[in-house]
Amino acid sequence: MQSVAQYGRIVARAIAAGIHNEFQLKSPYDKPKEPLHFVSGVSGFSKSLSKSNHTKWTFGDDAYFISRNKVADVIGVADGVGGWRSYGIDPSTFPRTLMLACERMVRDGHFVPQSPANIIAAGYSEMLEQKVPTLGSSTACVVSLHREERTIYSANLGDSGFLVVRDGEIVHRSTEQQHYFNAPYQLTVPPPSIDTQWLSDSPDMAESSSFKVQDGDVLMLATDGLFDNLSEDMIVRSLVALHDHKDEERVQHAARNMADYAYQLSLDPDYMSPFALSACDIGINLSGGKPDDITCIVARVTHQSDIFV
Repeated sequence: MQSVAQYGRIVARAIAAGIHNEFQLKSPYDKPKEPLHFVSGVSGFSKSLSKSNHTKWTFGDDAYFISRNKVADVIGVADGVGGWRSYGIDPSTFPRTLMLACERMVRDGHFVPQSPANIIAAGYSEMLEQKVPTLGSSTACVVSLHREERTIYSANLGDSGFLVVRDGEIVHRSTEQQHYFNAPYQLTVPPPSIDTQWLSDSPDMAESSSFKVQDGDVLMLATDGLFDNLSEDMIVRSLVALHDHKDEERVQHAARNMADYAYQLSLDPDYMSPFALSACDIGINLSGGKPDDITCIVARVTHQSDIFV
């Protein structure tokens, strides 16, 4: 190991040779940055069921997954399109099947952490190839944290989404995708026997991004039931305290409070929700919260713990 004196002599020789700017030196005391991981919590509500009634991975017609393997931590949400009930199709089946397929690929290591869009595409392709197809449609949003790279990679199709809060400010956010008001981009497997024009988008149309994260960042991934009822300021105020806390109980508590806040406002007829404000912007006279299924995953970014897959 080089001594401090030896290191100093190397620097001096480099400067004397006039090549210090090109000769990139690293201190013998430099340490590689620790890998990062998610400490996650999830909560939500169904608009059509009692507040406490949900099955694993679902809240009403929403579905989600939280998974990890040796390389990455990955979370995802999908929002089923409720209009399928008019055709006798359960809208919750499609997003649940899609999220279960994505979760299995992550768990088994059959994915590239830098390309969550491929996770969505592979899950959708699997559904299209089923002998008995899973009919319906949903949005999809998947975020992957590559631990060693300390980078999140995301893919978002539709109006679910995520944001990253650092030191009380939103430093990164997904982009909402809609064909027109309240008609998001969506993956679809339509029934072949019904001659109707369906909204159906390719997984390739998902918006992809990457962003360096650091210890203390807080990520929230949610369906539109949350974003349509809570403003960005409300979300930031609810998450900012997690910058200094990383235990799982606090993270779960934050997710529960966030979902409950959105749920209560969704039932308030006098509240000018983000959804109502968006409607007014295009000339639709609307007020109140937006009753909807709500799914909220909160993930606090922290140094690698002893917990490992």
